[in-house]
Amino acid sequence: MREIRSSLLVFLMLTVVTGIVYPFIVTGIAKTVFSSQANGSLIRADDKVLGSMLIGQNFSDPKYFWGRPSATSPQPYNAAASSGSNQGPTNPALTDAVKARIEALRAADPKSAAQVPVDLVTASGSGLDPHISIAAAQYQIARVAGARGLSEDKLRELVAMHTEQRQLGVLGEPRVNVLQLNMALDKTK
Repeated sequence: MREIRSSLLVFLMLTVVTGIVYPFIVTGIAKTVFSSQANGSLIRADDKVLGSMLIGQNFSDPKYFWGRPSATSPQPYNAAASSGSNQGPTNPALTDAVKARIEALRAADPKSAAQVPVDLVTASGSGLDPHISIAAAQYQIARVAGARGLSEDKLRELVAMHTEQRQLGVLGEPRVNVLQLNMALDKTK
């Protein structure tokens, strides 16, 4: 009986320490030291949350840059359902989806003869990627410029200003956060 009592006491003590005390301490430190990241890297304007720097958004209006397709359901960019499509490169459903996305991009900008960047027609592993490649942003410049009545040079400048470089100079590829670019685009006269 004594051993059971000791075991229960240790169990309760470890439950309190690892299940309550430790999470509160780590959360408190995170909210103090990394406040923005601990709160979801939210982007706000006029006390209104517009989105997160970490989660893609569904832009479909021709006057905006479009992000990567989302594989989440029931709606796109659903952070609660983060996942890839799980369709391999030989899956006919993936091939059909990519062809349909290419056709939609061509229909949105019929003058463009450029090759469609792969990240505009394939979802990321999480289905939530907020970034596109520089090539994907440049591919869309003519469409966005035409829809907004802006010069393509002005949009190239805007894309360059919102290009994030490799982390630590070596990790990843240069990329553009679509939400931040579109917010800057809305502020452009």
